[in-house]
Amino acid sequence: MFDNMVKVSVMQRSHHISSDVNTVLSAVLGSCVAVCAFDATMGIGGMNHMLLPDAREKDQNASSTLYGANLMELLLNDLYKQGARRQYLQFKLFGGGKLTSNGFDAGERNINFISEFVKNEGLNVISSSLGGNAGRRIEFHPATGRSRQKLLIDKPVESIALQTEIIPETGTMELF
Repeated sequence: MFDNMVKVSVMQRSHHISSDVNTVLSAVLGSCVAVCAFDATMGIGGMNHMLLPDAREKDQNASSTLYGANLMELLLNDLYKQGARRQYLQFKLFGGGKLTSNGFDAGERNINFISEFVKNEGLNVISSSLGGNAGRRIEFHPATGRSRQKLLIDKPVESIALQTEIIPETGTMELF
């Protein structure tokens, strides 16, 4: 179904809605979270691609599309403007992988945010694939709500011997 359609990439910090039966929305996620929403009675849906849940620093612009709450508001408001009705909206949640071993787990923060958001708003989540250690490629057909996920598993990388070239010194330069 997804292979012969017009693919629209939903990049980080953005969202897209459509009712076109020939359009599929796609995103590649690591620690980011994508929310797919659709109203089957109206044949319209959309996807957003959240980078971070919220502003941590007071001087950051909290209304930026960097943040989940703002992207959720943009997605929902655009769906409502096109005739979607809240009581018929269904949601699918994807992403939030832990892809690094440093102390900052953006994926976990994103999962916590979206879980609280859908709970607090009383949104009808019909499926989710959150967490884990792999990235994901998501495809979503907004007119029907069908989705497809492909996990992006890292393959071991062979060790490559670095070759270095010694360049003889030909002069000196003083920088001031």
